Amino acid sequence: MSRTGQRPVVATERGRVRGVVEGEVAAFRGLPYAASPVGALRFAAPRPHPGWSEVRDAERTGPSVPQGPSRLERVMGPRVPDWDEDGCLTLNVWTPVGALTPGGAARAVLVWFHGGGFTSGSGGWDWYDGARLAALGDIVVVTANYRLGPLGYLHLPEIGAENLGSQDQAAVLHWVRDNIAAFGGDAGLVTVGGQSAGAYSALSLALAPETGGLVRRVIAQSGPWGMAPQDPAAAAECAADYLRILGVTGTDPGAELRQLPVERLLAAYEQLAQRARPGDIAPPMYPVLGGPGHPVGWQQTVADGALGDKDVLLGTTEDEMTAFFAFNPLVQALSRDDVVATIRGRAGDMAQAVYDHYAARRPGATPARVLTDLAADHGFGNGVTEIATRRAAQGFPAYVYRFTRRPSPDPHGLGATHCAELPFLFHTVDAYPDAPMLGSADGQDRALAGAFGGALAAFTATGSPNGPGLDPWRPYLPGPAPEVMRFGPSPDLNSFRKEPLS
Repeated sequence: MSRTGQRPVVATERGRVRGVVEGEVAAFRGLPYAASPVGALRFAAPRPHPGWSEVRDAERTGPSVPQGPSRLERVMGPRVPDWDEDGCLTLNVWTPVGALTPGGAARAVLVWFHGGGFTSGSGGWDWYDGARLAALGDIVVVTANYRLGPLGYLHLPEIGAENLGSQDQAAVLHWVRDNIAAFGGDAGLVTVGGQSAGAYSALSLALAPETGGLVRRVIAQSGPWGMAPQDPAAAAECAADYLRILGVTGTDPGAELRQLPVERLLAAYEQLAQRARPGDIAPPMYPVLGGPGHPVGWQQTVADGALGDKDVLLGTTEDEMTAFFAFNPLVQALSRDDVVATIRGRAGDMAQAVYDHYAARRPGATPARVLTDLAADHGFGNGVTEIATRRAAQGFPAYVYRFTRRPSPDPHGLGATHCAELPFLFHTVDAYPDAPMLGSADGQDRALAGAFGGALAAFTATGSPNGPGLDPWRPYLPGPAPEVMRFGPSPDLNSFRKEPLS
């Protein structure tokens, strides 16, 4: 007998919440994990929510955090703005109905953070609805909002503004520690995961002393590993530019900033973003080195063994950077000399040789495409190789994938671009009706979603992406052509193929 529509009530530390049963899963949406960051709490560290006395309805997600349009709208499809500063610090829980039965076995938990360049996104969007993933893996899935852009990463420590978005993420993990048992989850079996900025955040949370003990496993999808935490001096300079744009010149910038309409804060941030050079995808504001959640860069902490015996799964898409460059006319207009000059900033006298190496890998490629391939390795792929190689040297397995499914049709030449795996992780293909990165979906794509989502759900539950109905996936072993799991709609779906990541 179907229990769909039933309204289970769960008691959290701050009050009772009423969810809704949807098939095999009970959903609890829009749960506050911190007080609203408004008034005196704008630009303040997350504070405990005051709680509520009546049963709180948890059928619908809360508002997104304030943000402008995503720079990847032309890839992922548009979103209708749904943000509100008041009530935005919420999370969502999907749990198997059986997990709510008293005395039942506690389920493993996946806490997953969205991407968006620390500038846009929401854990409440239907793109990331966790119901199907929770049912597929018999796990508890949690998604969450965290402050973005200037509200989350303005660097003004003197007013309390310091990696606030990262502090929000830490507060989510503490909420899970204190409350997830009531939803049938095991607080001792928490996987922290995410995509892009969310992947960067997931690894940082697993490495940070304040939160590392709350994490058992890590899933990092397309982390921008080539983007080191922002240098404090550069972050301070960016903050000064931001205040100048806003006209904040008094001796108490915090008071002035808290009085401004949030729309002005977002507009000034957009002015900063417009200053980016062609090929530069780093946002104006993002986690700052030495601040909360990011005491040391990930390279050093991974090398030092700070992950301990945590299980790790990570990977990339095959064409990460087309999402950022395919629609950028400044990048598409770059000449060979322009690209070589860009490379010279990092490779020095080797710039021409580096260009020639990448050009030879794709005969006939335009300079923009050469830069696209190079930037994908530098920004995403090389970091995956480094992390997996370090884990292997330390005696711990790391599972590495590459997502290769391309859209059809693909008029923009996106290939398997950044974010392309998301509909397949969450089984939310229907939530992307106008996404060029997806194209037309068919039955083979449904099978791909079962394979990809099933593997990551199995990893969440057991520490291994192997399980019934899944092809064998062996841990990464360094070498000239390391094996990685390729997920794509070809006859060798879910099979191994020897191929270097970079």
